[in-house]
Amino acid sequence: MKKIIKVFFVLNMGCFLFLSAGLTDFKTIQEAKEAYEAKEYGKSAVLLNSLDAKSPQKIYNTGNAYYKAKKYDEAIKAYEQAQGIDEAARLHNIGNSYFQKNNLDKAIDSYEKVLKIKEDKDTRFNLELAKEKKKQQKNEKSRQNDQKDTDKNESNKDQNQQQQNNQNNDQKNIDKNKQNDQQKQDRQNKNQEQNDKQQQNNQNNDQQNVDKNKQNDQQKQDKNQKKEEVSREEQAQHRSNKKEEASSAQTKTSAPLSQEEKLKAEELKRLLKKLGDQKMPTLMYRMDNQKTQRSEDAKPW
Repeated sequence: MKKIIKVFFVLNMGCFLFLSAGLTDFKTIQEAKEAYEAKEYGKSAVLLNSLDAKSPQKIYNTGNAYYKAKKYDEAIKAYEQAQGIDEAARLHNIGNSYFQKNNLDKAIDSYEKVLKIKEDKDTRFNLELAKEKKKQQKNEKSRQNDQKDTDKNESNKDQNQQQQNNQNNDQKNIDKNKQNDQQKQDRQNKNQEQNDKQQQNNQNNDQQNVDKNKQNDQQKQDKNQKKEEVSREEQAQHRSNKKEEASSAQTKTSAPLSQEEKLKAEELKRLLKKLGDQKMPTLMYRMDNQKTQRSEDAKPW
């Protein structure tokens, strides 16, 4: 169950009847009282402040109106100026105003001052209520700090986990990049090997073509050389045949030969055939001043 602080309100509007000098002040006091009773506390405070009277009772009643209007700073200021009013009541309500502002230290200080003046059960109740609320606020603050620390630890834990995840992802990316680089290098090596192999095959094919061309050229050259040899043989045979024909024709047109001349003619024919197209050796003759006497026995060959 929520506990409510206990308030001392001494609202004595009647006392102003004797202090007021005119009907206007009486009317203002009456309107302020009616506004207060109608819970129009702000209006009541304004009406009271409009009075020229400066009595402590008027100021105290104005503080009560401000308190009811929840204008606690104005209420505290009015209570502090209401010197001459019952000190215990005045300090009690100052403590209540600080309590409503949640300034518990000043509220407790005001309540303790009242109890030093006199023992009052309402003030004691409010003092214990303020101390309990302060303890609750302290515990709540401690709990909030603990929660902040917990949240901070959780946040740090999440950050550490995120950092670890990022590091793991970075390492995975590094490993993946390394793997991709290795695969790329393997493909390049394989392509290089294929290129080298193709180049070697091309060189081998080129060498084979060169060798084949050389072989064809050599065969062609041998063939041409063989044709030339055959042609020379045919020409030599042709010349030999012509010589034989010329010799045979000469033989037919000349006088009949003796048996010995026939033998010599056949021998000459055989030698000519053997020589073929070879050049005949040049016969060098020595010319003497004296004519050589031909022997009667010398033969014409």
